[in-house]
Amino acid sequence: MSTDDWLRRYHPAPSGAPRLVCFAHAGGSANFWYPLSAALRDRVDVTAVQYPGRQDRYAEPPLTDLHELADRIAGALLPGWPGAEPPALLGHSMGALLAYETGLRLAAATGRGPRLLVASGRRAPSAVRTERGLHDASDEDLLAELSDLGGTVPAVLADPELRELFLPPLRADYRAVETYRHRPGVRLDCPVTVLTGAADHKVTAAEAAAWSEHTAGPVEVRTWPGGHFFLTDHQEALTALLADRLTAGVA
Repeated sequence: MSTDDWLRRYHPAPSGAPRLVCFAHAGGSANFWYPLSAALRDRVDVTAVQYPGRQDRYAEPPLTDLHELADRIAGALLPGWPGAEPPALLGHSMGALLAYETGLRLAAATGRGPRLLVASGRRAPSAVRTERGLHDASDEDLLAELSDLGGTVPAVLADPELRELFLPPLRADYRAVETYRHRPGVRLDCPVTVLTGAADHKVTAAEAAAWSEHTAGPVEVRTWPGGHFFLTDHQEALTALLADRLTAGVA
């Protein structure tokens, strides 16, 4: 598997621009981050991770183990890591766990972890809930979950042909998340910015604050209006936050 299979760059960035690697949610794909890449193109070199089993990787079987997925992504990022300055990592929902686990692997392999982790829409790895798993639920229950979370166009959920495309990788991603357990005793040493939606029942205030258990660096929690996919309603604010964090002191 080559690096090109995993990583997508949609826009050229200025030479020497700070780097950001983005990880999508369960069922998501690299192009979820296209608008952010476009908004940051003059200031930040944005790379989006493409998981197997979707879009141009549709023919590949999706992975159902989050640790294996993080292993593969870290392997794809390793040849260019850390460079002059390690990239920042941004993940939403499942992507936040993947960004965290990938950062741990890269730090272990090179001695330098990410410069910043932005964990969006996901409780801390140690904040394990006891709740019904959806990875082995019916298609109808999975579709109801997507409808409840928002972030998916209703016409897509109603189209039988499209459902055949997105349900298998979605189910695989849910299995990866719901069977995931973090490894006690390891943590990052970078700053962590936690983003949550005020109406997102997937992350409580305590579960967001618990990210402090997973880094030796400072942790800040920012809560914006909206549900689980609050990011799509706050593109301008997200762009401003990332530009501020990543370009401070850059000529």
